Amino acid sequence: MSAKAEPTSTVIPEGHVDPGYRHVSKLIQPGPELAVGDSLLKWYDIAPADARVPDDIRDLARAALSEAVTSGAIELSRDLGFAILHRCGESFYFLLVSTWRNENELWETVWAKNGDDEPSFRPWPFPETHRGTFCVWELGAVWHEQQAWSRYLRSERDEAARAGYIRDSFTGEV
Repeated sequence: MSAKAEPTSTVIPEGHVDPGYRHVSKLIQPGPELAVGDSLLKWYDIAPADARVPDDIRDLARAALSEAVTSGAIELSRDLGFAILHRCGESFYFLLVSTWRNENELWETVWAKNGDDEPSFRPWPFPETHRGTFCVWELGAVWHEQQAWSRYLRSERDEAARAGYIRDSFTGEV
């Protein structure tokens, strides 16, 4: 049980939510895992139920990720983790590559594809020091993965446990 923290001031800021914003649910769907080099990643698509990730975009993302690991643009070595392909709008996609390192740390690489003018996925620039990490929909997959990785860490961590981690995925509305 956690204690409730009292506000440190009498004014609670409004935060950064546009008054016109209307939140909608999205669907998380697992896909086949992806072997890249000597690493293995689970796969998740996130999109509105009525506007799923198109097969050609998913194929492009998986190919771009494989090529990036082969070329060294994304450095993975004996990693376990997951990739999230998030349809953020009609034609904007984030490709989030997350791996577990140093026993209990989640490391991330962010790529994106913005519309038909961009032929493939590319690294996403972060000019600010305080920046976004995961959105509310992506956190559904991340939460499941945190729980699955914790179960793995408490296991014997043998081949059967690793296979169990890879099979442990999430499907559902967020």
